[in-house]
Amino acid sequence: MSSNPHLKAGCSMKRIVSVSLGSKTRDKSASVEMLGQRLRLERIGTDGDMTEARRIISELDGDADAIGLGGIDLYLVCGNRRWVIRDAAVLAAEATTTPVVDGSGLKDTLERRASQLLPENGALAHTGGPRATKVMIVSAIDRFGMAETFANLGYDCRFGDLIFALGLPVPVASLACMKLIAITILPILTRMPFRLLYPTGTRQEKQNPRALKYFTWADIIAGDFHYIKRNLPATGTPLLHKTIITNTTTEADVETLRDLGLHRLITTTPRIEGRSFGTNMMEAALVALSDKPPAELSRDDYLDMLQRMDWQPSIETLNA
Repeated sequence: MSSNPHLKAGCSMKRIVSVSLGSKTRDKSASVEMLGQRLRLERIGTDGDMTEARRIISELDGDADAIGLGGIDLYLVCGNRRWVIRDAAVLAAEATTTPVVDGSGLKDTLERRASQLLPENGALAHTGGPRATKVMIVSAIDRFGMAETFANLGYDCRFGDLIFALGLPVPVASLACMKLIAITILPILTRMPFRLLYPTGTRQEKQNPRALKYFTWADIIAGDFHYIKRNLPATGTPLLHKTIITNTTTEADVETLRDLGLHRLITTTPRIEGRSFGTNMMEAALVALSDKPPAELSRDDYLDMLQRMDWQPSIETLNA
């Protein structure tokens, strides 16, 4: 038996593990049934320690049925171009038997659907429809499927990649401009240490509300929850009448958003035992259920499994 306390032997159900560069305080385990198969979902944080993350992934290789990379993307996507993040590739290379995914396949399907369902569930009742609804997507290259869907449906969008990743107070107003920026800077940024671009470890628990004015502008705030959380104020009700679309929220996160006056929280992954796990965890679950290598799973394969499981966004009204 492995010396890693997180590893268990002799487990009859499929084991899905998200190894995250995020804070250990957000760790969670849960059991769930999907497509007639029992799954054990485990989230293991490493507080931003790349060495520890590599060790855990290496020990999980051949033991877990699928591994998700949490707190880091393996791929950044914009249009039909895709860039590999060097630090994430190093982590993924530790597993030679167990498939490793980062959630990008699920983002391209599940999050497109969530954007399309907004008018149907009444989320736009107070804004006057898509063209009168202002949307701040905190990172378009992290959620390109969501960003493209919002833009194509006619929402008044701003993309916060320069604001939230680089600290530049410049919202991007079009996908065409976003694509040009991506082609220019991503070949460089993807080779930089990931911690310079995204909050890892205990930095995920710290707030730095430098971009609050962009949240104030928006009717809908969408995308990565850690970018959103870091920029929330400590007090007040600045989220009155607003909707957040995200995932990876804990019960404590939901209460924080309630206290800040948020009207509606929509999580694109299902809430399991009070937790909406990240797309990397849920994509790993689908890969394990499919018995196919991730590279062979198409968008239609993901959509077929989602439809058979009747996965729908979780919609919760926090303040009337």
